[in-house]
Amino acid sequence: MAASHKWVVIVNPVAGDGRGLDDFPQISKLLREQEIDYEPLFTEHKYHATELTVSAVKQGCRHLIVVGGDGTLHEVVNGLFIQQEVDPKEVLLAVIAVGTGNDWVRTVGIPARYSEAIRAIKEENRFLQDVGVVSYEESLYRQSRYMANVAGAGLDALVVKRVSHLKQKQRLHRWSYTWALVRSFFGYKPTGVKVWVDGRRVYNNLLLSVAVGICKYNGGGVQQLPDAVADDGLLDLSLIRPIHFWHILFRFHYLFNGGIYRIRHVIRERGSRIRIESSPEMMVEVDGELLGHTPLEFSVLPRAISFVVSREFLEQRTAADHAQ
Repeated sequence: MAASHKWVVIVNPVAGDGRGLDDFPQISKLLREQEIDYEPLFTEHKYHATELTVSAVKQGCRHLIVVGGDGTLHEVVNGLFIQQEVDPKEVLLAVIAVGTGNDWVRTVGIPARYSEAIRAIKEENRFLQDVGVVSYEESLYRQSRYMANVAGAGLDALVVKRVSHLKQKQRLHRWSYTWALVRSFFGYKPTGVKVWVDGRRVYNNLLLSVAVGICKYNGGGVQQLPDAVADDGLLDLSLIRPIHFWHILFRFHYLFNGGIYRIRHVIRERGSRIRIESSPEMMVEVDGELLGHTPLEFSVLPRAISFVVSREFLEQRTAADHAQ
């Protein structure tokens, strides 16, 4: 494939409980109507999207569309950093969300309606976003991944584990994340955790859950990091201390409307390097994908990847930059 303006479309056919495959004829028709030249590639197994990304870039592709959810996007982003052909930011990456959570698109204002998402691709509103680097323990080895959205440990990871189990049994529905959150809350014991931000210890006590990220949303629309700015060169961190269910029940709306820090059990931090240790070990999920466990280390690559975003989001970020 010679270098051209053709878009390679990486489709996860099982994303969104099969919507990736079921809806692709409609997506394909809309792409043609917008006169977008494209070539579809379908994933066949876990991490195949990473392999397809590396291969496409090697063959000259510089425009990629992900038809999938946050997990598929995670695989493609990691493929961009694995390949050695070009600087990752030289590849323009777009998302048509068909997944379960679709949390990354919420931050950058990409609409759920396919026609509007494809219109944003046609406009090519480019935004250079930060990327997180996550180091974790798995099978007695130190490993690392690149993160486009949010990572979570503790209760957060248990929720992702339950949702993954529902995916495997094909029992997903609109309230899957909320159901998994409530059920996990009653079955999870807080863990002894130490947290350092830029070398400063900020926490040493029992902890229920932790979120670290570049963007605002995870868990199917929960704003765990409502103040996150996707291109400020910093990681946002929310630490949730042990809390009684009644405190959550009457403040549940704060999880979705950006008011999570109004809950006094939630602590906010921000920095460029974060380290988390725990006893016993805590599971970690990154962009909705279960990985290994603590100890965890997070760092950030400023403005390291080029995304298609909505025109409104780009205008807001441009105005914010000019105001500084």
